[in-house]
Amino acid sequence: METVYPSKIDLHMHSTVSDGTDTPEEILQNVKKADIKLFSLTDHDAIKGCIIIRGLLKEGDPCFIPGVEFSCSDDKGKYHILGYGYDPEDGAIRGVVEKGHSLRMMKVNARLEFLKDAFGVVFPQEELDRLFAMENPGKPHIGNLMAKYGYAKDKNDAIKNYINKKKFKNVHVRPDEAIEGILKSGGTPVLAHPAYGDGDQLILGEELDERVGYLKGFGLKGVEAFYSGFTAKIREQVLTLASKYDLYVTAGSDYHGTNKMIKLAENDLPDSADYPEGLKRFLREVVMR
Repeated sequence: METVYPSKIDLHMHSTVSDGTDTPEEILQNVKKADIKLFSLTDHDAIKGCIIIRGLLKEGDPCFIPGVEFSCSDDKGKYHILGYGYDPEDGAIRGVVEKGHSLRMMKVNARLEFLKDAFGVVFPQEELDRLFAMENPGKPHIGNLMAKYGYAKDKNDAIKNYINKKKFKNVHVRPDEAIEGILKSGGTPVLAHPAYGDGDQLILGEELDERVGYLKGFGLKGVEAFYSGFTAKIREQVLTLASKYDLYVTAGSDYHGTNKMIKLAENDLPDSADYPEGLKRFLREVVMR
């Protein structure tokens, strides 16, 4: 019997558990409204939203696979590593989540101190209380506050011209740590938006090949080839590397609600009949297993 693949897929989105504006409950409702057949919630350094959604699912709802996105860095660069289909109760994935969260909170404190000392940025205590009551506060939350109190034109101005001037060394989850934790918990590690590096950095050609091959050495299993920010040229390069390194292919929008001008399932995925083999294998071996 011929395998029937889901026709509308979004495997990269964020909720209020990290830096999105939709709650996990709203994510599920919006996914259903958008008629998405397969989805994953990939909050930064957090799996709580996935646990919430799993508890909400009912018969007839879209297919859901647990996800996560780890912000990683080592001496070769910065990477965002997605994990799919892990056991959320496993200690390996929870260990990486806990490290990512603790480093995130440390950086929030350091950024606030830096902004105060370097630019005189001070927020009311009630705003700080709300900030630290969040599951995983980060640069977008601080940027929104800076815009609200007139320290920057908007969130992007705040991040680019103020927040990013604070540099950190050796305070990230390493890519090998993230990949190992995902694998040990029964999950599948995938490189998010492979052509994007640090900030506005665009990585293509031989450099992109080296990047993918390097992470493959740690156990990387897939690449996100269908992505809201990719041109056809970038997508084809990523698909070529997926074939070269025998990697799965995934599709995601990077939806953040109103924090980004990206719609659910905005990833240029073709009709299911034209899915590349790497995506078909991912669906068969990871989602449908």
